[in-house]
Amino acid sequence: MPITVDIDVMMARRKMSVGELAERVGITPANLAVLKNGRAKAVRFTTLAALCEVLDCQPGDLLRWEPGPEDDSAAGSGRGSEGGSVDGSERGSEAGAAAETAPAG
Repeated sequence: MPITVDIDVMMARRKMSVGELAERVGITPANLAVLKNGRAKAVRFTTLAALCEVLDCQPGDLLRWEPGPEDDSAAGSGRGSEGGSVDGSERGSEAGAAAETAPAG
């Protein structure tokens, strides 16, 4: 994937452990490890904002784009049914994502 996650770089600069960062951000150490190791399919803006607040950085300090070959199966829609977000929720369709933001009523 052409998005590279540099959370480990910022953690090293701040001399912070995975456990401490996870606790301060409000996610599990396992979910932080998924994000840190580049295996996450998505991350909520609220989680990204919390990471930036705790690490005192900007989103661009944690995420960067690198050109690279795209996976042919993911190149079509940009969404797949196998991915989950860092906070543990899973989205299999655009309808699920739309339901989250649709106003009640």
